[in-house]
Amino acid sequence: MRIEIGLENGFENKSIAWALDYPGCYAYGPEGAAAILAFPRAFIGYKERVKAKAEKCWIDFDDIDVHLAETFECYQVDNDTLPSAAGRTVTAFWKVDWKPLTDEEIERGLLVMQWSRQDLVDLTRNLSNDVMDRERPGEKWSIRGILNHLASSELWLLDRLNIGFSESTTLPADAYRRLDATRSIFERALRGLANKSVVNGKDGSFWSPRKVLRRAAWHEVDHINHIFRLLNEN
Repeated sequence: MRIEIGLENGFENKSIAWALDYPGCYAYGPEGAAAILAFPRAFIGYKERVKAKAEKCWIDFDDIDVHLAETFECYQVDNDTLPSAAGRTVTAFWKVDWKPLTDEEIERGLLVMQWSRQDLVDLTRNLSNDVMDRERPGEKWSIRGILNHLASSELWLLDRLNIGFSESTTLPADAYRRLDATRSIFERALRGLANKSVVNGKDGSFWSPRKVLRRAAWHEVDHINHIFRLLNEN
């Protein structure tokens, strides 16, 4: 089965090979070739996770043919081009991102996100307040801060589409209630965008529901791995 990937170089000093049709499936590398080489293993792991957790696995093939569909070099917005977004990173918008999401694609993507949310809660729920709130040298957030960041980021992603959601929405103070609140908003908003063509430019990057779903599914897993690293350092 042919798997289309997009290679995004220079995102936070690394490369990401994105499975364009499978939100939550991606591979990192210090540069593009390494990310591509790491991708088959990442896809196998994604397939095994779907097979283990979904009532019906939507990947019914064993052989994969990885095809590099597009490559994008991230860059920073300069002050002369767009002063209001100067310094922001411009991220990839693939050709497939112009396509509206189907109901089935949305439900599969949200299901993958439900699994990662459970992983996040299982990983952090029983940590002590000391561990949750510990400030670590070189880190922007404590673990609790990461949870709050994940919650607000889903509103930030919806705000990229200019459909009436804002990161400044009043949210519960408790991190887990905040996560639940923003996930509920995110799921409801995304389902409302099924089969709708929405593309918006924001701070130098183009966004669509397909891109938002892909980045949201990636973002939580990325920070779960971040938390694992912090816990293993102690």
